[in-house]
Amino acid sequence: MEYKDHGELKTLLLVDDDTDDQELFKLALAELNHPVKCLTAGNGQEALDNLCTRAYKPDLIFLDLNMPLMNGIVFLERIKDIEHLKDIPVIIYSTSDEPREISTARSMGAVDYITKPARFDELCKLLQIVLARGTSSLH
Repeated sequence: MEYKDHGELKTLLLVDDDTDDQELFKLALAELNHPVKCLTAGNGQEALDNLCTRAYKPDLIFLDLNMPLMNGIVFLERIKDIEHLKDIPVIIYSTSDEPREISTARSMGAVDYITKPARFDELCKLLQIVLARGTSSLH
């Protein structure tokens, strides 16, 4: 997939059912003062519905695993089967650090697996690294 502006991120989608985590994620992005739009979805089904109706197409998806209606693994499996969505890089963003879940997510096409940081400054550092890399280095 060709990325806009030579791999610079423009739009992120955070799929996470925890509204507090969504707000912290957005606050961390704002701290970085990086021109990135952050969209959110409360579960995999909501995100998939919006992506399939082409309401938006993000440059990168951060995906929680444990969510109601459609968990992260099912969501990842589904978007990898949809032609216009399969090339969007997906980073698993979960509280779980289970080796089996990490291995499963990577084998299903996740480009990275990040355990949610416990502190806000760690989240800021993590997002700074991801934004500095851009999407071209995520494949």
